[in-house]
Amino acid sequence: MRINVSQLLKEPVGSIRHYQANEIVDVAIEGNSSPVQGEVKLMRTDRSILVEGTLHTEVEITCSRCLGPFRCPLTLNIVEEYFPTVDVISGARLTVPDEPGSFTIDEQHTLDLSEAIRQYCLIAVPMKPLCREDCAGLCPSCGINLNQQQCHCPSQPIDPRWLELTKLVKEPKGME
Repeated sequence: MRINVSQLLKEPVGSIRHYQANEIVDVAIEGNSSPVQGEVKLMRTDRSILVEGTLHTEVEITCSRCLGPFRCPLTLNIVEEYFPTVDVISGARLTVPDEPGSFTIDEQHTLDLSEAIRQYCLIAVPMKPLCREDCAGLCPSCGINLNQQQCHCPSQPIDPRWLELTKLVKEPKGME
């Protein structure tokens, strides 16, 4: 997602522009590209362009219980600062702050949000993604997806050290 900010760089500090986003972005999650929609606000600061916005996308990822693919919706709240590399009026090279991970505006005064969106997607993906809250997962013995069918594997014997705790689960409420 590329935005030409040459006119905004010429405006005074505090100038704001709003842009609607509706593009396909390579989010690099399991090799997928996804449509990204939302709105971003660009504000001219004394040294850069501050980008703030809320974007929505969906990525295809693998469920951590049943190992099936599913579409996971993500909301990205982006706040990033982009530094110009070339002065918009004189064309002279500018020094970019020595901050690790900082984003820059290229020589044609184009601000590219793709890498920031990709990074925010990687952060927004759940650590343990589930296709649904009540996902039954896979049978530990035969590997059948328990969301699709029941397996006929014998149940595992209960460890005798935990036997007393099973009695608590089977007692009706109020009998404690």
